[in-house]
Amino acid sequence: MKNLQMKNIFFILLGAAIYSFGFVHFNIQNELGEGGFAGITLILYFLLNWDPALMNLLLNIPVFFVGWKLLGKKVLLYTIIGTVAVSVFLKIFLVYEIQIDLQNDLFLASLFAGIFVGAGLGIIFRYGGTTGGVDIIARLVQKYVGWSMGKTMFLFDATVILLSWLAFLDNRSMMYTLVAVFVGARVIDFMQEGAYSGRGALIISNSQEEIASRIAIEMDRGITILRGYGHFSKEEREVLYCVVARNEIVRLKNIINEVDPHAFVSLIEVHDVMGEGFTLDEQKMPLS
Repeated sequence: MKNLQMKNIFFILLGAAIYSFGFVHFNIQNELGEGGFAGITLILYFLLNWDPALMNLLLNIPVFFVGWKLLGKKVLLYTIIGTVAVSVFLKIFLVYEIQIDLQNDLFLASLFAGIFVGAGLGIIFRYGGTTGGVDIIARLVQKYVGWSMGKTMFLFDATVILLSWLAFLDNRSMMYTLVAVFVGARVIDFMQEGAYSGRGALIISNSQEEIASRIAIEMDRGITILRGYGHFSKEEREVLYCVVARNEIVRLKNIINEVDPHAFVSLIEVHDVMGEGFTLDEQKMPLS
């Protein structure tokens, strides 16, 4: 457990560094807005020249006090680490800023803003942390008002972006801000779902036992047998389910075709897999 926590802390710090680098070098340098508390710090920076690193902490401290019971001890610890790390890295990158001249190509700037901010937040979320702010507020609203977290976060982000437009964004920068926010959201989803790209196979055949045996022996993959019921035939059928890596799909299809060319096979996208053969070995120990 100690090693797992240290691993989480390491990746939360890494995510905070990636997020902060993108925020400084693409959002701030190119005067692009952002949603959430980050967007508020940008408004205060461009209007009043207030330090985003300091404002990130000051905005989040009251939220920590309100939401600590809701989050739980471990998540609160990771959230504090993530929030403080973001402020520290923001300060570092603001002091030792690298000039990346993309003022004449805001489309490229918005893409990189979305990629860096999304990747950083995605890593933080994936390893159990948050950066505080809207995430905690959304959980509180869900508990006491009944709104979904997605609805609260969307309304908050939309309000902040609208205020940014009124405060410092021109129409062109406003549109590119929306591009950055959209790209960031998609990158966060990708990071949350996992970079693993495999396939899950549902197989219906009259030769299910032979197919299952060959997959187990030749591919060293586990198979689960599900109980199915044919609506048209009114017969109970066994359905085989297994997960294979992307480069094993052709091999799986060949085995099925050799045993039963008439088998019904449905392949589904698999974004993340945990368990023996993927994240654990035969002794249930984590794979290196």
